[in-house]
Order: sequence, then structure tokens, then C-alpha cells
Amino acid sequence: MTESRTTDEAAIQEVLDNSYRAWASGDADGMVASYTPDATAIMPGSFRGSRDEIRESMAFAFAGPLHGTSTVNERIGVRFVGSDAAIVLTQSGILFPGQSEVPAQGRVSCTWVMERRDGRWLIAAYHNSPTQR
Repeated sequence: MTESRTTDEAAIQEVLDNSYRAWASGDADGMVASYTPDATAIMPGSFRGSRDEIRESMAFAFAGPLHGTSTVNERIGVRFVGSDAAIVLTQSGILFPGQSEVPAQGRVSCTWVMERRDGRWLIAAYHNSPTQR
């Protein structure tokens, strides 16, 4: 891997880590701070068509069913598509209060589409699907 790609991977991981930290803090604004304005999120049974829609749904969830939760995340891989896009695969799950590990039925495989805009890596799309990897 070239030095530039190593730097890109580190920058992408920092974007993801910031989003994970914001989730753990219940901070919907922080969670979407690195999403593009036209970002999309697809999860079982839902579609969010913009950063604002994603933020709104996460604020609602953090105030209700996801209050006090955190996530467990494992990066599976990164594949660059041209010079300004990357596809990141992760396995994730939500830890609810009192849980020390994510139950098998709570695990999801995630696809993150990252885009470099104005020299900054941002999340352009997110999708997750239940899986047992």
C-alpha cells in the first residue's frame, strides 16, 4: 500500500471512530458531522435520504430506544474506487445497557461509501443488514 493510501485509510478510520464516539455519547449532531449533505442510510425497514433525515432519526432514537447504547465495530476491509472514493466493510452491533457483548442476532454487516470532498473524507452512504459472520 502506498503512503498516500495509508494516510487515506487512517483518515477514513478517524471518520468512523468519531461517528462511533458520538453514538456512545448519544450525540446525533456529532454522529452525522462527517456525512455529506446528500448522504443516504439504508437499514432493514428504513431509508434516510439526507444527512438531516439521518440526524433527526438518530436524535429520536437516542432519546428513546437507543438511549445509553454504544456500538461494537470491527473493520473487515477497505477498497478504494478511484482516487476519491472508498468502500468500507464493517461488522457491527449495538450494545444495550447491561450487555457485555452483542448477541448473534444483533450483528449486522455494514457497507460505508466514503467520498473525499475538498480534501476531507466524508460518509456518502451507509447500509447495514443482519448477518451472522
